[in-house]
Amino acid sequence: MKLISYFSITLMLFLFINKSIAQSPVKAEWWLTNTDKSALLKKQRALLPVVQNQNMPVVLVDDTRQYQSMDGFGYALTGGSAILMNAMNPEARSALLNELFGNRENELAVSYLRISIGASDLSDRVFTYNDLPAGETDPEMKKFSIEPEQKDLIPVLKEILKINPEIKIMGSPWTPPVWMKTNKNSKGGSLLPEFYDAYARYFVKYIQAMNKEGIRIDAITIQNEPLHPGNNPSLLMPAAEQAAFIKKSLGPAFRLAGIDTKIIIYDHNANRIDYPLEILNDEEARQYVDGSAFHLYEGGIDALSEVHVAYPDKNLYFTEQWVGAPGNFAGDFNWHVENLIIGASRNWCKTVIEWNLAADPKQDPHTEGGCTQCLGAVTINGNIVTRNPAYYVIGVASKFVPAGSVRIESNLPENLPNVAFKTPEGKIVVIVLNNSKTVKIFQLKLKGKYFETSLKSGSVATFVL
Repeated sequence: MKLISYFSITLMLFLFINKSIAQSPVKAEWWLTNTDKSALLKKQRALLPVVQNQNMPVVLVDDTRQYQSMDGFGYALTGGSAILMNAMNPEARSALLNELFGNRENELAVSYLRISIGASDLSDRVFTYNDLPAGETDPEMKKFSIEPEQKDLIPVLKEILKINPEIKIMGSPWTPPVWMKTNKNSKGGSLLPEFYDAYARYFVKYIQAMNKEGIRIDAITIQNEPLHPGNNPSLLMPAAEQAAFIKKSLGPAFRLAGIDTKIIIYDHNANRIDYPLEILNDEEARQYVDGSAFHLYEGGIDALSEVHVAYPDKNLYFTEQWVGAPGNFAGDFNWHVENLIIGASRNWCKTVIEWNLAADPKQDPHTEGGCTQCLGAVTINGNIVTRNPAYYVIGVASKFVPAGSVRIESNLPENLPNVAFKTPEGKIVVIVLNNSKTVKIFQLKLKGKYFETSLKSGSVATFVL
């Protein structure tokens, strides 16, 4: 009798627990950022399903309609950023890097980095990996060395990789070694055709050298802002020259060396989609090209979809946008979320990268002639860290949309720009901005259920179900 009684009680308990689980309501978690900073990536009380309100705008999400997979959201880890981070004490640096790249509560889980191949204009000086005395050349790359990165960039990257071994890294050069250039200067000039093969070897050596350090370069762009030769360092590289370099030298060199690092073209503003299209129209060059990269200092983000329509088998990447110091949180945050997190993703980009990760309170370091007003995602003053607009712009997506997530269909109700993703775990993530002047009350339809909430003017919410 005791055995039967025990079995009956156990069975009843099992049925009760399973019935409770079956009846437990589905909840949509969400995180809020307000432009008055009253909430900054702050988790809110979960939303419970409600009845559809026919008189209310609805963000409709359809995960059966899928678009591009995402490589990640992140920042440019400039040479200057690495210098500032490496100068922090180990405990403070570790705390900051874990906050940025870790995947625990209140960490951003940044999944993509862009670094410069040699110096960018946010390095403390101009350098390449094969600087020679005037009049000397080294076409075989016998004097190539990434030694200039051993002090700061490489140690910081290794620390990041310990936190997130899966993070993807893109490399972009601002200039070749000056002995390869028409003007023998770090600023402007063009790449001499006689050094196309030498410059291809330079890229091969770079990827191999970084790989020896345990740092895999997932992709390279051939030239940062090839139509802006006024920066320091910089290079003018018209589309025809970039196509010739790819098909004659870089593509064959990668193939011969067995390098699978992606070759990405253009890396400049959305107003000149003719540039990547000219290269992609070249059949010889196109075979080596993974896709095209864009900035948005000029042009509109919707133009990127025209490149996708022309070549749907080639990928798109958003690789750079700055926030000007001292920053205007409300304006900067809203514009970047609407145009980059939402706009670039809805226009087929696999990455969204902000420029740049860190600067000091004076927006240093930078080269002579480099950017003097580029506000970092964080400001580093010794061991003190201040979080700026770009920190939160990336944060609304990076923690919730890991690499391998797929963009899915969502409609665009008036004044509620949004973008939706399905994660590898099957979660639905929706990022919504209220770009109206008033509070917006609206519903979301996720996995067949309706959820209701409101957003203040300018606020951004990330919903997860």
